[in-house]
Amino acid sequence: QHLFKALAPTAKTLLRSCNDQGLINIAWSYAVANESAPSLFNQEFINFCLEKKDEFTLEGLSQLHQWHLWQEDLNSNIDCPHHFKEKCYEAFLSRVPRPSALQDDVISELSSIGLQPEEEKLTERGYRLDALVEVNGEKIGIEVDGPSHFLGRKPTGSTILKHRQVT
Repeated sequence: QHLFKALAPTAKTLLRSCNDQGLINIAWSYAVANESAPSLFNQEFINFCLEKKDEFTLEGLSQLHQWHLWQEDLNSNIDCPHHFKEKCYEAFLSRVPRPSALQDDVISELSSIGLQPEEEKLTERGYRLDALVEVNGEKIGIEVDGPSHFLGRKPTGSTILKHRQVT
């Protein structure tokens, strides 16, 4: 956390010279670290993103969607145009689910005990749950986090964000 606080002033001075990927990397890394930086993420940052809006890849727009969700969670007052947030959300939704063999096995086991899982259940924030089951009238989301969700024993940035933004 101290590293991100220390880097924020330098990152702010570099925003003007960042390409689209540089802007995404800064935004997404702060979101994963969950380190608020209002001096960095403000209207100026949004303006730099809007200047490059046609250069972002689908993956980049997806990561900006996660950053937008993080800003909402922080209750920041960043005013991002609806059309740009929608573009990021649509990119996030466009990702094609690729269930793993482990996920298929878990779904099969859930089915075998009569839980009737709904697979790849879309949440209102755009995430897909691996499965949604109902137990005693309560809906429970299930995520199957196999090896690709970890670097060594630590969760990847994507996994960290998903867990935080889905719960």
